[in-house]
Amino acid sequence: MSTIKHRPIRLRGRQKRGLRTQFGALCYRIRQDKVQILLVTSRTRGRWIAPKGWPVPGATPAETALQEAWEEAGVEGKAKGDCLGIYTYTKKREDGDLPCVVALFAVKVKRLHDDYPESHQRKRKWFSRKKAAAAVDNPELAQLIRNFAPRKAKS
Repeated sequence: MSTIKHRPIRLRGRQKRGLRTQFGALCYRIRQDKVQILLVTSRTRGRWIAPKGWPVPGATPAETALQEAWEEAGVEGKAKGDCLGIYTYTKKREDGDLPCVVALFAVKVKRLHDDYPESHQRKRKWFSRKKAAAAVDNPELAQLIRNFAPRKAKS
């Protein structure tokens, strides 16, 4: 999955209501030998989440995750190629709920920028793994955060 470039699928009519795929970034750093996780708030409800978004044509899933980390959190870093795991959620939309599955990729943060595309729409915050898992309201994402071991994540 990590080296395959995404090719867009054209959906018509009611097929757009089916399960959709997104790619997410588990942004992390290590401080004093402890893992810290960067979370951002969602734009609409202000919940703590991992940056994520729709597939980008011509980009790998890990590249897409890194792009989302930049747009939503101002992250400059390196995305790991292997998927850490998946989680599901329901995206609330005006035209109806949309079930989504998110493939999550580790992103080692090298630098945080203050000026990034969604800086005025979101907050960001560093958490310990335990506090990050407690901050997110998705139990599947919380489990991925609790089990994350960056030294085991491959480049």
